Amino acid sequence: MSRAKQRPEPPDIDDDRGPGPSGLMDLLAVAAVLLEADGKIDMWSPQAEELFGYSRSEAVGQYAAPLLLHPEHQDTAVRLFAEVMETGRGWAGAFPVRTREGGTRLVEFRNMRLTDSLGDHYALGLATDRTTLRQVERNLALSTRLVTQAPIGLSVLDTDLRYVVVNPALAAMHGVAEDDHVGRGFREILSGPWFLPAEAAMQKVLSTGVPVVDQQVVGRTAADPGHEHAWAVSIYRLEDHLGHVLGVANVVVDVTDRYQAAKQADRAQRRLRLMATGSARIGTTLEAERTAGELADVLVPALADFVAVDLLDPFLRTGRTDIGEEPALFRALAVKTAYPTDAAEALVRPGNLTTYHADHPAARCIRSRRPVLITHLRGGDLSRIATDSDAARRLAEAGVHTDMAVPLSARGQTIGVMGLARARNPAPFDEDDLALACELASVAALSIDNAVLHQHIRSAAETLQRSLLPQLSPRHPGLEVAARYRPATAFSEVGGDWYDVIALDGDRTALTVGDVMGSGIPAATTMGRLRTATSTLADLDLDPARILTHLDRITHGLDPYIATCVYAVYDPHHARLQVSSAGHLPPVLVRAGRPPELLDLPTGTPLGVGGVPFATTCLDLAPGDELVFYTDGLVETRHDPIDARLADLLRLLARPYRSTEEICDRLLRELRHPAGHDDVALLIARAQPLEA
Repeated sequence: MSRAKQRPEPPDIDDDRGPGPSGLMDLLAVAAVLLEADGKIDMWSPQAEELFGYSRSEAVGQYAAPLLLHPEHQDTAVRLFAEVMETGRGWAGAFPVRTREGGTRLVEFRNMRLTDSLGDHYALGLATDRTTLRQVERNLALSTRLVTQAPIGLSVLDTDLRYVVVNPALAAMHGVAEDDHVGRGFREILSGPWFLPAEAAMQKVLSTGVPVVDQQVVGRTAADPGHEHAWAVSIYRLEDHLGHVLGVANVVVDVTDRYQAAKQADRAQRRLRLMATGSARIGTTLEAERTAGELADVLVPALADFVAVDLLDPFLRTGRTDIGEEPALFRALAVKTAYPTDAAEALVRPGNLTTYHADHPAARCIRSRRPVLITHLRGGDLSRIATDSDAARRLAEAGVHTDMAVPLSARGQTIGVMGLARARNPAPFDEDDLALACELASVAALSIDNAVLHQHIRSAAETLQRSLLPQLSPRHPGLEVAARYRPATAFSEVGGDWYDVIALDGDRTALTVGDVMGSGIPAATTMGRLRTATSTLADLDLDPARILTHLDRITHGLDPYIATCVYAVYDPHHARLQVSSAGHLPPVLVRAGRPPELLDLPTGTPLGVGGVPFATTCLDLAPGDELVFYTDGLVETRHDPIDARLADLLRLLARPYRSTEEICDRLLRELRHPAGHDDVALLIARAQPLEA
């Protein structure tokens, strides 16, 4: 330079060691280099030392081009430098630079001409590593795109929890415009009590730095003030590179659907638990009054504060539900309250008879056979659910606010009504509660119907007359069935052997063979009674062991007779057979490719002995498998061991037969003794594919 330059004094900088500047410039590590007009380095920043590798003493006073550039790039650089110095227009771009170690680094430059107070020109070069710059640019672009276009809510709040940045998604959740967020506090935007825990969580994150992830917040905002929403909120503390706290970032995801689904799942779980409890506790006996009490015990207090169970009195007396044009006459079977209350006096006491006015939910249930739900009881509504004005007053004083009546229906007929109400429980009954009550009522109704039917069967069994053996239906789903009955030759030896094939719901078929011990007309009459009872009990949809239990009780009342019996139910949809035996000879199972075998069943005791439980055995049947049920008249003789006769039976069944009819004829022809001292019942069933 031709004249000495007087350097200006650096300005005083108030460095109070406070939070410090932003770290972005430090992250970029921007280097500053000042060149004189002839290209000689005049100033060299510490960042230049890091970027290029040369110390200040090595760089200052040196010509920049030969120091920093490879020879092949120097001419281009000198030309660009000259243009900047001549025109004063800056230049920006990337240029390969030679580092002190001889390597090459691509550097992003911003070059501009400076003029001092004396009119002399200098060139200021600002440079940073291009890779670092591009990464920062990409991160910034990604952050901007994420904030503005993300479907989840994003926001940044300062240390005073004032909004700094809010994206459109979060603004939509809050129902407040983006611009109206900025500068306002969190509680100014979300003032409801539901958001106090979220504010406390942000304060804690600010103080501890420990993030909060997926904290659930449930509340209402201006976006949808009439409905409850749920959000999963994650909170992170923001710090600069020096560790100074800048604020918090919130990530908010609307999880209302998930929240509602979880609530519904929880209700479903409670419903399933109550259903499981009901299934286990309702119908433990064949007593209608006790079953009604079990139903009330399950429902109170789990579902209702008050429950009353009433049955149609004609059904209890006769098994029929015809009420004609007269008001239905009910007999109260059970009443239960969740706590002591005078409202219990408003309910009809168990054992008493009553009729309800036409608008009463119980009367409406009987007429329509449909439940009645009153979500909110208002004013005069209490008179609708009460038997009289005094009962309405008691219900009002107890605070009854919701009510429903559910019909007790079994096998297509309504046999009674169950009434439920809430007082202390503030939640009104809803459709889910009604559905649960209907399901439990259905369970109880079937058990009550079974109990009443059982009572009628017990009384009717003593008057049953000898019934004829059934005419087999040509169609039994999934089965080919054949049967034979051969009476004893001597009239005096006519006994009580029987068989039956009973069609059940769901394409199932009951198969039974029995033998009343004894002979003569009395034994035959007893057989008719038992066969009719078996057919009636089959409609109760009980498993074979329970059927035999009921038959055992019936037979016990027919003293002095006892009987053996095997009872089975075949379900073609599951190819499953359930079978139970009461002291009877074991059926034979014939499977293709295997030798016939006597089923190894718990033998049980004969019907009428009593006191010993029966057991049900389950087995699978494949198409072509055959079951052979028979009475002892087929295999027992007065001279041959029973084991030898059973072996003959298995031998005859080992060969294939075209039909079950052919098997029946062959067994009777080969095994039945010519003298025929005992009658024979034979029933053969062959499993077949279920027709579509």
